[in-house]
Amino acid sequence: MASLTEEEIDQMTLDLSSLGTVDTEVKAAVLDEFYEMAVAKRFVASGGIDYAKDLLEKSFGPERAFEILNRLQNSLQEVPFQFLKKADPSQISSFIQDEHPQTVALILAHLPPQIASFVLSSLPQDVQSDVVIRIAGMDRTAPEIVREVERVLERKMAAVFSQGFTFAGGVKDVAEILNMIERATEKTIMADLEERDPELADEIARLMFTFEDIIYVDDAGIQKTLREIESKDLALALKASNDEVKEKVLKNMSERAREMIMEEIEFMGPVRMKNVEEAQQKIVAVIRRLEESGDVVISGRGGDSDEILV
Repeated sequence: MASLTEEEIDQMTLDLSSLGTVDTEVKAAVLDEFYEMAVAKRFVASGGIDYAKDLLEKSFGPERAFEILNRLQNSLQEVPFQFLKKADPSQISSFIQDEHPQTVALILAHLPPQIASFVLSSLPQDVQSDVVIRIAGMDRTAPEIVREVERVLERKMAAVFSQGFTFAGGVKDVAEILNMIERATEKTIMADLEERDPELADEIARLMFTFEDIIYVDDAGIQKTLREIESKDLALALKASNDEVKEKVLKNMSERAREMIMEEIEFMGPVRMKNVEEAQQKIVAVIRRLEESGDVVISGRGGDSDEILV
């Protein structure tokens, strides 16, 4: 404990106080993992990664050795902008307001969606969609660029430095951020994107609400959606869905309709996954259209609670 920082000691004390009773099996598993990590670190320090891999394979077998080295690598890897993840989102917003949209995009791509959505909402409206486009088009970022951005922020906040290429950004990250953002802001950004880059807007929209998200649609909305869906498409969409989705849909159907759909699924036989996804996308498109018109409520989305009248 004496070798830890004050922050680490505080966190350790908090964790210890809330630990409670630990099962014997869990204790044994933790000690085994600690031992394996300690051995791996010693091997790497004394002979390098190849030397460690060889000895770990002899000690634990190839598969276990791979798991240990992968876990060790993840634990040692420094994460870019780690210091920002503990900062107050409002502080981050004030620090990056005047930065170039590409710089803002790089920073937001490395932040958790909850924080990134808050920061994105605080940006000027004409900058928001620009930042979204840049995040969506982002893939690998060279370390010198990341370091340069961190140097800029270092003058305002503490900074950490990373090694190697960092992977962040992409359309999926944008969808996660927009899913957490306040609904009115999301609509504004998506409307602007549809004018500037319709294909990107459509790709983001597809990821923002997937077929599995049907479980968040209110029952009345499911029933309205089913009225516009052909039974063949519904059966095809449900064939590869999980039990939770099936239950959500089937419970909003009459007993006779439910039996007919289940029979159709049973006698359908093997189907191409491409056809299943196309059928699911048809249903998703209907739900999104009905949501836009206010006929469907999708729960669990940031900023929606104040738009619902009860």
